[in-house]
Amino acid sequence: MKAHLVITAFLFILGSVYGRFIVEKSSVRVVSPRHIRGHHDAALANFGVPNYGGTLVGVVIYPDKKSNGCEKFDTTFKSTSRRPVILLLDRGECYFALKAWNAQNAGAAAVLIADNIDEPLLTMDTPEEFYSDSTIDYVQKITIPSALIEKSFGESLKITLQKIVTDTSEGNELIVKMDWRESMPHPDERVEYEFWTNSNDECGERCQEQLEFVKNFRGYAQLLERGGYSQFTPHYITWFCPEPFRLSMQCKSQCINKGRYCAPDPEQDFGVGYEGRDVVIENLRQLCVHRVANESGWPWQWWDFVVDYDARCSMKAKKYSKECAETVVRDLGLPVDKVQKCMGDPEADAENAVLKKEQEDQVGHDSRSDVTILPTLVINNVQYRGKLESTTVLKAICAGYKESTEPHVCLSQDMETNECLHNNGGCWKDVKLNITACKDTYRGRVCECPLVRGVQYQGDGYTSCIAVGPGRCAMDNGGCWSETKNGNTVSACSGSRLSGCTCPPGFQGDGYKCEDIDECKEKLACTCPECSCKNTWGGYECKCKDNLLYIKGEDTCVARNVSRFGWLVIVLVLSCVLGAGIAGYIFYRYRLRSYMDSEIMAIMSQYMPLDNHQNETQPLRQDSTA
Repeated sequence: MKAHLVITAFLFILGSVYGRFIVEKSSVRVVSPRHIRGHHDAALANFGVPNYGGTLVGVVIYPDKKSNGCEKFDTTFKSTSRRPVILLLDRGECYFALKAWNAQNAGAAAVLIADNIDEPLLTMDTPEEFYSDSTIDYVQKITIPSALIEKSFGESLKITLQKIVTDTSEGNELIVKMDWRESMPHPDERVEYEFWTNSNDECGERCQEQLEFVKNFRGYAQLLERGGYSQFTPHYITWFCPEPFRLSMQCKSQCINKGRYCAPDPEQDFGVGYEGRDVVIENLRQLCVHRVANESGWPWQWWDFVVDYDARCSMKAKKYSKECAETVVRDLGLPVDKVQKCMGDPEADAENAVLKKEQEDQVGHDSRSDVTILPTLVINNVQYRGKLESTTVLKAICAGYKESTEPHVCLSQDMETNECLHNNGGCWKDVKLNITACKDTYRGRVCECPLVRGVQYQGDGYTSCIAVGPGRCAMDNGGCWSETKNGNTVSACSGSRLSGCTCPPGFQGDGYKCEDIDECKEKLACTCPECSCKNTWGGYECKCKDNLLYIKGEDTCVARNVSRFGWLVIVLVLSCVLGAGIAGYIFYRYRLRSYMDSEIMAIMSQYMPLDNHQNETQPLRQDSTA
């Protein structure tokens, strides 16, 4: 136990020297109401499933009771707009993970936890008791993303929610967009990732978690590596023994190379089982297996070695030894001598190049924190946050590829959960036309208005999508109002317009709802003293008294005899115009014919002898003789 305290104390020394911890963040953007729109940072939790590469638009709900989320909720949270629910909870009084678990069971799609003090954002971690207390088994069952937000932002959201209850002028929901697209860098067509682990299989749940991940992820890892889509590097944490303790029994049993590279005793008891130095040597061997396999062009064999070693050479079976390890190396077809040469002499009073680099790589750089705990997964130089589960990790790796360069494994059925099958993913759907805005991707579902038969729909994708552009009226009237009465159908959709809805003549409204205009009541037509008005659907009928005739264009009544005289005048005028037109046409044809004849004669006179020259004989050349 004393040796364990020594190593632990030195671990604290490392932390104080380097002290580099970076909080991985996502973005939270307020969409509505307008007056608080803006972007805010949120710290990713180290449990659950962050939606790397994706987004989530949802309605924020703050519980009236149990706002800290430490107790099971008595209700299921739902939004009026059918959008996903993002539950806002207060920090304090229980584990972060327990809050997320209770929120998930109450129907939440994500959790925002508001800090209770003004401080920089921190990472919400898995409770340490999870690895020693079987009652905290819910942590691995959390499947929703969680994030910590600053106290000021949380207070702003709560105030806005309170105002929405009393003032609905800007809608009755607080809508935010959680965005993980930039949480994972995706610069090119290859993802570089590293896994910090340990060959020790006697450290309880934490070691078992790492081994299960390696077994389950091996297939994915080898597909990515064989296809050149990824570059994987295994790492192992090592410590060194402080100079004053190097000759002590504790350092000798836990370290190699004279105290330079150490690991805690597996049983934390120097009198039984394996020693820490055994763990360091096997960690070194696994590093060298990867190096030799990489040089041979088979870097993916590290995964086979680790899985086979656990099955054949575990501590539990008392086979954790050099002899067993070398047997596994040979069976995989790797050269044992090269692996041994890479490992060097663990008894030498000198630096080991492989382990020295491991200690250097533990120190954080660029956007990566120090590595101080196991397991740690780093993807594109950013520490992964979330549970260590094969499909979840693969989704994070797939988010690290440049858009449209993802390998096929990212689009496999194992990745495609097709969230559109359940409640249409909460997106808009036209039941009549059987079209939906839900689009399933390997990163999750998105609500995007579709393109159907060449017609594009536009809208928020959640509550509305409207057809726009040419042909839109054929798609459910472009979302505009339409009604049929007495066999007559009218619509507010106009084929001459690319968007928008306008009520047709005789109707009034915004185009999405139109009502018949009562022209008679509104005095819009048939207003002459002799007129009698009757309203009809989409129009009106106007009659005149005393056998008068109604002239619609003038909105007046005239005597029918005057009307007959007018028609007679019109007929006479039209007859005169028609006669003049015919005469003009005949004159035009005659003049045109005469002109054309004269032109033809003139042309022909230049090329052919006419009547007065027919009997004249012309010599072919003036200087010719008979």
